[in-house]
Amino acid sequence: MALSEHDLADDLHPIDVVESIATHHAWDFDRIADDQIAMAVEGQWRTYSITLAWSGNDETLRLICTFEMEPPAERMGELYECLNRANDLCWAGAFTFWGEQRLMVFRYGLVLAGGQIAGAEQVDCLINAAVMACERFYPAFQLVAWADRPPVEAMKVAMTEAYGRA
Repeated sequence: MALSEHDLADDLHPIDVVESIATHHAWDFDRIADDQIAMAVEGQWRTYSITLAWSGNDETLRLICTFEMEPPAERMGELYECLNRANDLCWAGAFTFWGEQRLMVFRYGLVLAGGQIAGAEQVDCLINAAVMACERFYPAFQLVAWADRPPVEAMKVAMTEAYGRA
């Protein structure tokens, strides 16, 4: 059943939409507040912690997708270079590293100005795009941090999504 076939009224709060999607996919989630939800989404490389928060003032649905990473201090310069290269390949959203929390972070803000409504397919696509970006670049970040590979070489493993059939 398509997500849009669920009983989602147009006046639902964006976090209500996210909660319906999490339920549809059977993801573990916690409704932290009326305007915020956290969930765990299993990927190939990791389980990603995803938080979505609605800001009515900004009319923005903010997504933060994180995974733990504790790179050696001496590799941070190369890791930041790798992050910049990854961000150059991301059309929507961006990576950053929160050193104090030891988290790799993918962030995206969906602006819904003028009373726009986020549809279920749009929010599902947003969440899946974040997970796919993390899955795509995770091996490159690991190669830079732990295998002492230069960022240019490590990025060669970050292949784009395959289209079509073999």
